[in-house]
Amino acid sequence: MESIIQNIPVVISIILPVVLALVIVTNIIVDVLKGLTWKKLPTNVLAFLVAMAVTLVAFFAMCQIVGIPVTWYMVVGAIVLGFFVCFAAMYGFDKLKQTMEQFNTIRQNK
Repeated sequence: MESIIQNIPVVISIILPVVLALVIVTNIIVDVLKGLTWKKLPTNVLAFLVAMAVTLVAFFAMCQIVGIPVTWYMVVGAIVLGFFVCFAAMYGFDKLKQTMEQFNTIRQNK
């Protein structure tokens, strides 16, 4: 149990860049597929499907490369991570853009 607690900072420092990469890949794939689906599929649904697919493929590839046996709770964790990737892909850039615009407005009013 102590080794798990001691490794939490290491795991977090690995997971955060991986999530960022998954969000970027999800955004790129969704932007490409939006043009191909001719607006027949809502963008949020498309983002959810792509985020889940990208996250699960990356998870199973990582398990295969590292040689970790896949267990049910790891798959559940990957699905939860897929929800985080989906949320960040759908709302992350928009919120960042909105925050930057608010800072610019505050700076111009001074």
